[in-house]
Amino acid sequence: MASGASKDLGAFRTIGEVSQDTGVPHHILRYWEGRFPQLRPVTRAGNRRYYRPEDVALIRRIDRLLNSEGYTVRGVQQLFAADGAAAGGDRLTALRSIRDVLAQALAADAR
Repeated sequence: MASGASKDLGAFRTIGEVSQDTGVPHHILRYWEGRFPQLRPVTRAGNRRYYRPEDVALIRRIDRLLNSEGYTVRGVQQLFAADGAAAGGDRLTALRSIRDVLAQALAADAR
């Protein structure tokens, strides 16, 4: 089986590849799917899970919060809920605003 490291950065990953790359066991990944609605891998025939790069980034964040920063599962759920409320549900607008600020900074730097 090919290692996740040999795949393109945008490629989907299987649960085994994600588990190997992050060090999070399969059963924990499946448990987190039930606890964090933000974590929704694509499922195909036979309920095979395929994780997008955004899913892997979220898994790394959850793992860091739980195992390095001392959050509980409930604490991470509350943190994510607060993040969602703070974003106002309109992340695209926020990202465009950041893009515009960066473009202005680059233009000013080029002068």
